[in-house]
Amino acid sequence: MEAVNGTDVRLKCTFQSSAAINPSTITVSWTFRPLGPGHEESVFYYHQRPYPPPEGRFRNRAVWAGDIMGRDASITIREVKFTYNGTYICQVKNPPDVHGAVGEIRLRVVTTASFSELLLLALAIGGGITVVVFILIIIVSCRKCKKNRWREEGNVEAPRKERKDSTLCHPARAAHLYLSDTSIEIDSSDGMISEASTKDLSSSEVEEDDSSDDDGGDSD
Repeated sequence: MEAVNGTDVRLKCTFQSSAAINPSTITVSWTFRPLGPGHEESVFYYHQRPYPPPEGRFRNRAVWAGDIMGRDASITIREVKFTYNGTYICQVKNPPDVHGAVGEIRLRVVTTASFSELLLLALAIGGGITVVVFILIIIVSCRKCKKNRWREEGNVEAPRKERKDSTLCHPARAAHLYLSDTSIEIDSSDGMISEASTKDLSSSEVEEDDSSDDDGGDSD
């Protein structure tokens, strides 16, 4: 794996065991073999608790980053240097399972990230931005649809109610008036209807005829 000079790097180490994990007996040891000439040195040790190296190039640089019960024995190296180029060996012993294979990681400290790492980083950032933009487009589209619906509902005219003429009354409450030979007199003073005065149309006609005859006689 590659790491840029001056950055932190996590050295991942997971394990399986044929025996049940016993936190009081399991041990984890990390050693370093340099890329050039040199001897191996201890990087980190774990037994019930972390034991960082008290001296050497990894003093105050190696930090426990694992979880024994989660079968994780990873560590983190802070602010890596070019002198950290080499092979890191992780060995886990869980008695009686103490003869398992060891894990190796070859670390190369570089000045800048390689093209492949930059490409992966760009793809990750681009993918995140694309997802955010897509979500924003969906939200804006939903809001526009709601506004259009509200406008359409607002433009629909409410059903018109029939205007009732206040001068008209319900047929059931109407007072039916009938024409007859009876004449009705209305007193303008109090608006009350007086007793009906009836006259016989035939008698009135006779009187009119008689009066006309008398007038005619006088003229003779």
